[in-house]
Amino acid sequence: MRLNRVILLLLGCALLVLYRAGVSASGVSGIRFFMKIALVQSAIYLLAVWIVTRARPSNSTLMIAIGFAVLFRVSILFTPPYLSDDIYRYIWDGRVQAAGINPYRYIPAAPELTQLRDATIYPKINRRDYAHTIYPPVAQVVFLLTTRISESVVWMKVTMLIFEMVAIWAIASLLTLLGRPRQLLLLYAWHPLCVWEFAGSGHVDAIAIAFIAVAFLAWQKRSDVGAGILLGCATLVKLFPFVLIPAILKRGRWTVAPIFVATIIVGYLAYLSVGPTAVLGSMPVYTKEMGVITGQQFYVLSLARKLFGLELASMAYMIATVVVMSALALWVLSRKTEDYLKHAMVLATAATVLFAPHFSWYFCWLVFFLCFTPRLAVFYLTIANLILYATWLGDSPEEMFVINSVIYLPALLLAVLESLAPNIRKNGYQEPKTGSP
Repeated sequence: MRLNRVILLLLGCALLVLYRAGVSASGVSGIRFFMKIALVQSAIYLLAVWIVTRARPSNSTLMIAIGFAVLFRVSILFTPPYLSDDIYRYIWDGRVQAAGINPYRYIPAAPELTQLRDATIYPKINRRDYAHTIYPPVAQVVFLLTTRISESVVWMKVTMLIFEMVAIWAIASLLTLLGRPRQLLLLYAWHPLCVWEFAGSGHVDAIAIAFIAVAFLAWQKRSDVGAGILLGCATLVKLFPFVLIPAILKRGRWTVAPIFVATIIVGYLAYLSVGPTAVLGSMPVYTKEMGVITGQQFYVLSLARKLFGLELASMAYMIATVVVMSALALWVLSRKTEDYLKHAMVLATAATVLFAPHFSWYFCWLVFFLCFTPRLAVFYLTIANLILYATWLGDSPEEMFVINSVIYLPALLLAVLESLAPNIRKNGYQEPKTGSP
């Protein structure tokens, strides 16, 4: 209906104004203002989702979705990163590689890299005095190639947006193959979390999501080799996509697994001159800082400790997590091929909840799955995590427990309600089957 398109246009304009308003936030004092902006944007986004999932397929609706997706990103592209400074490490790693040095060999403050320091990038690198880079090999290749064009924040953000466009193209193509309206790509393209984290902060997760999207597209087109390589590349950007492997090991298509493993091995071999442990970068430092060792990182563990007084060790929790994810993997392997995207969402969501990330950008990959399997619980997770920016104001164990409770407990309740009352959506959006490839 024309009315739906008019409303979408108005919602898009409102979001665009809010993006421009949001970039005025600065410093710790501005984070409350930003969170209010993001909350209002999330409400507008959900209204747009409600409209587009109920509207008839229309090229006009699709063009509105794509057009505003571009405008949102361009509106904040040229502003300095506010929510994160990770992008400066990306540029630094690219510069170090261009000098012929393995990026895993030295910390930025090492005397061997003195000649590479400048007044623009180096002073803004986080953990430069004690931490090696943490980013895996494919991410490093992207950093190198990008910085050979320009060692600027804007150009690095442009690279992330190019990968986002690849992801959106893959989403549209996959929706077409599944016989579903391409306008559903709005569920990803208009999500405030993705816009802020990629156009605003330039986070590397955009690359991983692009590889995930194209990997599923390749699998749908019956290219097991392509799916294995692409999912391996996604894992070589951020490690979490490896949990998706069980979702595509279906009906004898086991070729994906060895191709995936071979891709990981080849990727790390390219940087192995520093040794098998050093190539992991600052992973040990990161796990210590994030409370993995003490168990403070894990909300489920903290909840168990508070509710039942159990003093479970973090190692016991990690073992339990492996058991849970393994059980989910076996369950997924036993299910029908047609639901592989739904099963991938289950695996991705479970991994995210069990890990309980400290940073909002770790939730971005869940948004991809919403285009194919809309779930209230996952919508909530991908929006509620914006409260994690409140950690700027304090992130003690007690404060983190309250923040995580706001994120995960309502999501759990919504998941239970959805599973017990599948008919609550019978008069609304109906999720079509995803067709066996």
